[in-house]
Amino acid sequence: MSLNSFPPVIDRHTRILIIGSMPGTVSLAAQEYYAYKYNQFWRLIFDALEQGRTPKNYTDKLNTLLSNGIGLWDTLAHCERKGSSDAAIAQPYPNDFPALFKQFPQIHTLLFNGQTAAAYFKRAFGSFLEKNIQVLPSTSPAHASLCYSDKYTIWHRALTQALALEQRSI
Repeated sequence: MSLNSFPPVIDRHTRILIIGSMPGTVSLAAQEYYAYKYNQFWRLIFDALEQGRTPKNYTDKLNTLLSNGIGLWDTLAHCERKGSSDAAIAQPYPNDFPALFKQFPQIHTLLFNGQTAAAYFKRAFGSFLEKNIQVLPSTSPAHASLCYSDKYTIWHRALTQALALEQRSI
């Protein structure tokens, strides 16, 4: 089945970009990033940035990211895949990150949501050495080798470091 990703969540204040691989079937059906209720992405974001506040809705989720200078996009623009597993991705085609970085040169940090997102990015673009890059544990329920508290510690540290860099660059 041919799948298309979403446009980036980004604005002129975005300095940090979180990069996933490709939305799963539930997210695609809902037309929302990380819509699957067992994906820990939004919980990690709200625990790290909003002291565990429960988001009101999808718009609240996106506004929370953007108000913190954080954007969101996926490595892949489209691919073939049955189901939601990254392991089932075939015929991957990347999003146009060089054009995005040209349009938004203020982005200084790339946080990859899992190894697969980073691997597809590296395969397509090599690396962007002028960017701070960190590969974080996937928030997908398929990545169960780390418990939530371990993922939270890693994500919180990465977000804190990226936001501190943001403060130094202002």
